[in-house]
Amino acid sequence: MTDDSRSVPPPQEAGFHKANWPFYWITQTSNRYMQVMERRLKTIGMDVAYWRVLMSLYEDQALSISEISSYCIIKPNTATKIIQRMTAQGLVTTGPRPSDGRVTEVCLTPAGHEMRRNARSIADEVFVTAFQDLSREEQMVLNLLLEKVYRKLE
Repeated sequence: MTDDSRSVPPPQEAGFHKANWPFYWITQTSNRYMQVMERRLKTIGMDVAYWRVLMSLYEDQALSISEISSYCIIKPNTATKIIQRMTAQGLVTTGPRPSDGRVTEVCLTPAGHEMRRNARSIADEVFVTAFQDLSREEQMVLNLLLEKVYRKLE
């Protein structure tokens, strides 16, 4: 016997409203976040692609281009082009991974760390604006629910 209170009926075409479709709100929220971040980051000469790369590198200190591609949800050739631009601007350095010389690692330079700090300040402001009316517990529940849905889609 199943617990009907936990089952989700499939949406029916008749009477279906996009406002009741969680994926509608997930994509709308993600798109709005990207628009706001793009606009705000532009004020410091950065875009969302750089933001993602800078944040992924900060958390792990050194990553391969394929790891950056995976974390940032971008294609490897796109990641390579972004890294090349960032290298030319002095934001990152590249070199062989000590444990496997076939893998190219990317690391932030001091200028990259500075740009990351500036971008993080902007991201923190956007976060506060978006989540100011949610308690810490509500934020945790939201994260847990989104992670649960994410894992179900694997």
